[in-house]
Amino acid sequence: MQQIKKAAVLGSGVMGSGIAAHLANIGIPTLLLDIAPRELTDAEKAKGLTLEDKAVRNRISEGNRQKLLKQKPAPLTSKKNIALIEAGNFEDDMERLNDVDWIIEVVVENLAIKKQVFEKVDLHRKPGSIVSSNTSGISVEAMSEGRSDDFQKHFLGTHFFNPPRYLKLLEVIPAKNTSSEVLSFMKQFGEDALGKGVVEAKDTPNFIANRIGTYGLLVTVQEMLKGRYSVGEVDSITGPLIGRPKSATFRTLDVVGLDTFIHVANNVYDQVDGKEKEVFEVPGFMNVMQEKGWLGSKSGQGFFLKKGKEILELNPETLEYGPRQKLKTASTEMSKQEKGTARKLKALVYSDDRAGQLLWNILSPSLLYSAQLLGEIADDVTAIDRAMRWGFGWELGPYETWDAIGVEKSVQKMEEAGENVPAWVKDMLDKGLDSFYKEEEGKQYFYHNGEYRLIEENPKAINVKQLKKQKGVIKKNTGASLIDLGDGVALLEFHSQSNAIGLDIIQMINFAVDEVEKNYKGLVIGNQGKNFCVGANLGMILMEAQDDNIYELDMVVRQFQNAMMKVKYSAKPVVAAPFGMTLGGGAEVCLPAAHIQASSETYMGLVEVGVGLIPGGSGNKELYIKHLESMPNGVEFDLQKVANKVFESIAMAKVSTSGEEARDNNFLNLADGISVNGDHLLYDAKQAVLALNEKGYKPPIRKKVPVVGETGYATLLLGAQAMLYSGYISEHDLKIAKKLAYVIAGGKLPYGTEVDEQYLLDLEREAFLSLVAEPKSQQRMQHMLLKGKPLRN
Repeated sequence: MQQIKKAAVLGSGVMGSGIAAHLANIGIPTLLLDIAPRELTDAEKAKGLTLEDKAVRNRISEGNRQKLLKQKPAPLTSKKNIALIEAGNFEDDMERLNDVDWIIEVVVENLAIKKQVFEKVDLHRKPGSIVSSNTSGISVEAMSEGRSDDFQKHFLGTHFFNPPRYLKLLEVIPAKNTSSEVLSFMKQFGEDALGKGVVEAKDTPNFIANRIGTYGLLVTVQEMLKGRYSVGEVDSITGPLIGRPKSATFRTLDVVGLDTFIHVANNVYDQVDGKEKEVFEVPGFMNVMQEKGWLGSKSGQGFFLKKGKEILELNPETLEYGPRQKLKTASTEMSKQEKGTARKLKALVYSDDRAGQLLWNILSPSLLYSAQLLGEIADDVTAIDRAMRWGFGWELGPYETWDAIGVEKSVQKMEEAGENVPAWVKDMLDKGLDSFYKEEEGKQYFYHNGEYRLIEENPKAINVKQLKKQKGVIKKNTGASLIDLGDGVALLEFHSQSNAIGLDIIQMINFAVDEVEKNYKGLVIGNQGKNFCVGANLGMILMEAQDDNIYELDMVVRQFQNAMMKVKYSAKPVVAAPFGMTLGGGAEVCLPAAHIQASSETYMGLVEVGVGLIPGGSGNKELYIKHLESMPNGVEFDLQKVANKVFESIAMAKVSTSGEEARDNNFLNLADGISVNGDHLLYDAKQAVLALNEKGYKPPIRKKVPVVGETGYATLLLGAQAMLYSGYISEHDLKIAKKLAYVIAGGKLPYGTEVDEQYLLDLEREAFLSLVAEPKSQQRMQHMLLKGKPLRN
């Protein structure tokens, strides 16, 4: 049975080292190889090193390995994962390939060089090891020519998107001799172990996402020039307005790098002909930009140039920079009133103003191109849509977009303009079928070869929207719903704005725990919003504070604290499934749970200090207890150091950059789980509930908590006062720090006094309410609500 316990990455550039980091993140030891240098650097000469020294021979791969620790966004989920990556070079370490299970080639995009590398790999690899190329467009078949039968059987393309940790798409491209078992294994490994959205692509130029994405970008550039739109105008309507990333068109090109984009475009240009070739011809002004070195973010200027605080846009005709422009028309304003991307698109593409014309002229050719390529680049519409969603961050793939604007209406408009609509699309409409997707009884179907077929989903990918349609809802209010997850497990889903916690969610938490204790094996708290939960409803807190309704706030905070105690001491296991932003109250919901099953991409922290407050819903207490419980049994430890660490974490509003870092910060303990594939998070959380239930789950025993008391409080404040004197923090920051220190120290008690949890909750609530009443804290809350960033006052 195929297994991947060790890997090797050949080529240590940005992509190669990024793939090595992603493998290290999932615990796979990886050998990272690159060329051995031919010349010494001045620093090496000064040290008396020679070209034979290992430090010199591994300089390139070791240098790129070290860069992983400084890159932003971080390729490693925890800096300690760097230990799983070992640097080497192609001359000294190729025989070590006989010890690895997967060899990934990420060298320069040149067929001759790749073939040379694979010739050496074939000599050293062990039979049965998988070999793949991360090429973004060179023929997989051509790379494997002349290789041994066992090599060819185990060879395929595995095209990661950059950065590998964050971008979901993995295109898997079999060659004609790739064994079906190897293909099947890599697709499953890609999804389950690497956490990717895997799409099988055919061995054609640029595969799926880059082929369609590059086409769409070039059509957009050509339409911009034809319609005399500005770079900024195009970006203002090709981003979130139509369900695309904020970086829209030209900001995306600046991030990707113009040189990279031109290389990808030329790759298709060299392999196609006719009308398609014309589209893939890079406009002259972009070639001039490349000659000038205006490549985008990496060179400091591209389509945009930042001057001080102002961002300027490039004029493609004069190649001069000027103020950034936005396109505002009747249709853009009207579309902003619509809810959902599908409705926004419909409002835009059929309007006859400048925005509508531009969007129609961009979308129409891209939709037709996707339809023409069906069967050539991928077998069905779902593969193309998923590739564009996962690789380019589109909310709707081409066929989902087509459904959104109406297939029949758009085809009529295309034909009136003399466009050639592929026969299979017209055939679909002739059959009286007017969409590429349909839904029946909560199940999704796609159109394929004259009929609708069920979309086969991995059972681990639970879709809450579909689940609600299939099973209904046990109970709901404006903030949350309780849903039957199946197998005796219930799901509490937040769906308030930004999943912020208010009274409605608190009521549903109480109801959910009661219901589960009576009728279910356990509860999962999770959702599939943009983020798990960004905290308490700050607007509500500020409004009550400004109206001096401290009594009402006291009641709300008490209710939240009581709900968290109910979660903690529930007779049935409660598993929290955080992902994305899990801040303030969101973290407070997770900390008392019997188990946390976090997504690998979980950004968790108690951040209330940023709005002039401290956690009020049991966060201080629970994080302190979590730290205490991480201490080994029977081993003496310094209670003050624990208090210091918790104080620092909350006072500095530390937020983890991953689930693994949340564990490093003690928000998760060793028994808590991390799901690499975010789509499998609710499934994994459900399995955790079932496992706890199977073991005969018992709630924790209520225990007293040792605190550092008055002397500890003084110690906690030393650092804060030093920061005030140095000018790092304001008087109000010190006031917040004092309140926080008092809560964590457990008030004016002797060191080591053991107190009950309710005592700590009361301290926490009193401190929270006293800060809420402070005018400067109210200013901070208001600033955060209006500007989305902290105020230092």
